[in-house]
Amino acid sequence: MKRLIGKILVAGALMIFLAPVFGNDTIPPLNRKVVDYVESVIGQQVDRGECWDLAYQALTRIEAKWDGEYRFGREVNPRRREIFPGDIIQFRDVTVRYREGNTTYTETMAHHTAIVYRVIEPGLFELAHQNTGFSGRTVGLSNLDLDNVVSGRMWFYRPER
Repeated sequence: MKRLIGKILVAGALMIFLAPVFGNDTIPPLNRKVVDYVESVIGQQVDRGECWDLAYQALTRIEAKWDGEYRFGREVNPRRREIFPGDIIQFRDVTVRYREGNTTYTETMAHHTAIVYRVIEPGLFELAHQNTGFSGRTVGLSNLDLDNVVSGRMWFYRPER
């Protein structure tokens, strides 16, 4: 009996841990619609190709409530609340530094907007964005590890009606 209870507890813990990473069941409905829109435009230029245009089109198409500038819904603190695919990040004077092999890379985002496309694990996200050095003015995907952010500010927003 103790073995069975232990197996049930381990399975339950795994389900709780893996659900936000691999499942779509927990994604809020408006966030799911944002991700669906992003999936439909990966590799394409949205409007003028500015980073903001991707969030603008996603929120406009789902009739979300936002200020029309840089507050893309309800602000969410990533240290206190779970971040979901479809949440939107506004960057201001952010510097990201990371190593790959023997090389250290530095990326800067003076004023940038991106959409969380996938949550790989807490604090590690795959972002969808455009007007970047790697994808130009088309929508591309890249990773952001919050542990690699060395300066600047970021605001996370959850779409709402």
